[in-house]
Amino acid sequence: ALVWKFKKEEIAGILDRIERLKSLVEIALQMDHFKLSQTIKDDTHLVRTHVDEIWQDKDAAKHRRILEWISPSDYPAQQSDIINRRQKGTGQWFLDAPQVATWLSEHQATLFCPGIPGAGKTMVAAIAIDQLLKSVQSGSHGVAYVYCNYKAREEQDTSRMLAAILKQLVQARLSLVDPVERLHKQHADRGTRPSPDEIFSALRDVLAHHSTVYIVVDALDECLDSDGTRRQFLAKLRNLQAGHDVRLMATSRFIPEIMDWFKEGLKLEVQACEEDVKRFVAGQICRLPNCIQRDPVLQEVVQEKIVEAVDGMFLLACLHTDSLLDKRTAKDVKSTLAKLSKGSAALDNAYKGAIHRIEGQLSGDYELAKRVLSWITYAKRPLTTTEICCALAVEPDEAELDPENIPDVEDLLSVCAGLVVVDQESAVIRLVHYTAQEYFERIRDTWNPGAQLNMTSRCLTYLSFSIFKTGSCSSDEEFEERLRVSQFLDYAAKHWGEHALTVEGEICELACSFLFCQELVSCATQALLRPNYLYRGYSQRYPKDSTGLHLAARFGLAIVLETLLLNQVGETTSILEERDSEGQTLLHLAAEHGHHRTVKLLLDKGADVHAGRGRYGNALQAASARGHEAVGADVNAQGGGYSNALQAASARGYEAVVKLLLDKGADFHAQGRRHDNALYAASAEGHEAVVKLLLDKGADVDVE
Repeated sequence: ALVWKFKKEEIAGILDRIERLKSLVEIALQMDHFKLSQTIKDDTHLVRTHVDEIWQDKDAAKHRRILEWISPSDYPAQQSDIINRRQKGTGQWFLDAPQVATWLSEHQATLFCPGIPGAGKTMVAAIAIDQLLKSVQSGSHGVAYVYCNYKAREEQDTSRMLAAILKQLVQARLSLVDPVERLHKQHADRGTRPSPDEIFSALRDVLAHHSTVYIVVDALDECLDSDGTRRQFLAKLRNLQAGHDVRLMATSRFIPEIMDWFKEGLKLEVQACEEDVKRFVAGQICRLPNCIQRDPVLQEVVQEKIVEAVDGMFLLACLHTDSLLDKRTAKDVKSTLAKLSKGSAALDNAYKGAIHRIEGQLSGDYELAKRVLSWITYAKRPLTTTEICCALAVEPDEAELDPENIPDVEDLLSVCAGLVVVDQESAVIRLVHYTAQEYFERIRDTWNPGAQLNMTSRCLTYLSFSIFKTGSCSSDEEFEERLRVSQFLDYAAKHWGEHALTVEGEICELACSFLFCQELVSCATQALLRPNYLYRGYSQRYPKDSTGLHLAARFGLAIVLETLLLNQVGETTSILEERDSEGQTLLHLAAEHGHHRTVKLLLDKGADVHAGRGRYGNALQAASARGHEAVGADVNAQGGGYSNALQAASARGYEAVVKLLLDKGADFHAQGRRHDNALYAASAEGHEAVVKLLLDKGADVDVE
């Protein structure tokens, strides 16, 4: 028989324990599910956050690309460079001035700050911008600024300066990117650029979302005005001011036209105040020789004498301080201080003193300083430290750059006696001031007469390097890598011909050797015509069939071109009519760029002045579209992007060319493809002077 060995109470206890264990297991499972759910939730949140960050990064990259497209300018880098050179405590007089307080608080106020050369106007502008960025810029207040530069005049037209202002305002509030994005969609893939009116309209859209916008423009006197750029830019700013609370500040030398423009606004003259000069010199003592650093009494004398000599020019304080760098005894220091020049000739004398110190160096340092100063003063645009080091490293007859021949940037600065500085943010090497450029323009041909020949030779030697004999690049990526590796290519390709114009006879053989090699020409042409604004496929938008002849005509090298023609195989007439892939003949290119001597040579050789098809139509239309007079063709001939010469000149705002064409019988009612007629073209592009000229000559506003 089976015997049940467990008592009833024991069984009940076991069952109770099983129930408790079951409950505990269920609770444990529930806890695991909770933990699992919590973990899944946390991971999901992390994934979602990561995805959001990826999208934000993607959007930010897209916005950066679009803003770089609308304006490649980098004025914030310049602002950083300038404000970092500020001696602590200087410029307070400006911030405390009642005119500045009024400008900051008054609706649509304008503040004009004129000053003599070297007074410190650019530093005052930087101090104003710095103060605005720290205390004013917010969601509803915007700050934008432009630093005009005598070396970048070709790049500072009205469209580009307005685009730079637009870029800065949108950068500060990316939620306002839509107007720029629309322009990008309309133009980028087609490789076209927004018109001044389109940029102006986008800028107005952005301004509408601000309660107040402060705009600072430095060195208006360095903005080109021979083509009306300065007047047009100021007119656009005034139009913006009329419809919005735009508060404008500008600095300039005492130029009558500029003074007249600002006669109704607030005015505050910029001068180097005594306290600022003392602070500056005190801050420079650590750079001066030990005989000054060890002698507090001599330090007081240095400060006192330099303050007496500057006469409102802060730049003189810099130059006079530098003049003490090589003085090793108190007697030498005092002797130099006693000779510090004052008055209107002070700057020239200070520069002469710097040249004297340069000439007193070891011969190797003296020759290096001459080459550095020549490159900087003759350069067609600002050079980076990498570019000038590459240029100096090029050796005659060599097929590549020797890395062991590249000089150190610090050595370039040390041999130039304080006349050369480097902007750290942008890596641009430049003269200490615009007045130094003006001084060297007066003396450079006698001080270093072989400079242009040397520079042209180095450019051509560089362009002939073996690395470029593979020809042009087939993609944007390949082209960008070439520019990254060969950092002097951009400058050499774009400006060798301008340097060659002054020494054409002496450089002809080397130039022809380069131009006879089609692969080298193709490489140089691609770099030469690289646009300022990049878009997909931009590197392939250059005339593929361009030859050495086309390049010589583009630069106006008549002697070189004639030599090339003499060495061509075939009929001269057929060679003259050869076109590149954009339909441009040699005559088109010479006329478009205003090279009268080359145009005459080509016409004498039998080039057809009426031949059309190029970007602008015939040679006259090409010349008119670029603001050049001459080229004897039918003034009413149709063709090209603007349809006729008068409309081309009107749309570009070339008043002198418009007047010449009208005097030659051009029809101001002739219809065009891009604009209805010349009057519409001028008004659409904002050229008031041309509009007035056409109306005075009888153009009818009602004719369509």
